[in-house]
Amino acid sequence: MDNFFNEILTNVSTEMSVASSVTTILIAGLMGLAVAFTYFKTQEEESFQRSMAITLLMLPMILSVIILFVGSNIARAFSLAGTLSIIRFRSAPGDPKDIGFIFFDIAAGLACGVGLYGYGAIFVVIVCVIIMLAEKFRLFERKTVQKTLKITVPEDLNYEGAFDDILSKYTKKYSLAKIRTTDLGSLLELDYHVTMEPKQREREFINELRCRNGNLNIILAVTHHNHV
Repeated sequence: MDNFFNEILTNVSTEMSVASSVTTILIAGLMGLAVAFTYFKTQEEESFQRSMAITLLMLPMILSVIILFVGSNIARAFSLAGTLSIIRFRSAPGDPKDIGFIFFDIAAGLACGVGLYGYGAIFVVIVCVIIMLAEKFRLFERKTVQKTLKITVPEDLNYEGAFDDILSKYTKKYSLAKIRTTDLGSLLELDYHVTMEPKQREREFINELRCRNGNLNIILAVTHHNHV
């Protein structure tokens, strides 16, 4: 281990200057900042992670320094790989979009590490603009959401058509899938398949249903997304 770090310090001093190293790190940091800002602006509020944004800021700088250390020295590359192999990364599988940002960062860091600042900057700007535009115009966004609606009603309520006007008002399509008794037969549970707009007024929808079913239990759960 001591020989490895001694070799790095010896070769770094002869192959690159402090000024060029600092320049590389700063440019990599700016690219990381651009990627992190794009992530911040395009990520949904409920899935945004500040730690992920900080990671996106750091990663290009870290990678560029690794590339500077390795350079064209094959022995040093294998030594570095052996040293890094003792580190075990443990994390849950992430959102595919987050993984894409990680690879975006890796490409930016590699470009800085090999000195291709111009190409790296062009790559980062173009990809950031494309991601921003895709988010702005909601490309590939699903237009409807398939949900399961469970309405509990009293046994003596005539449920046939009892909620049709409300369902027609708030959903694009609905169908009664199943009826079953509950609470020793004193209540009925109606299961509907409903197709709704992604940002429909769900609170108002549920409130109107509650007024109709005597404020008994109502469950509205997402099943899957559909195209129009």
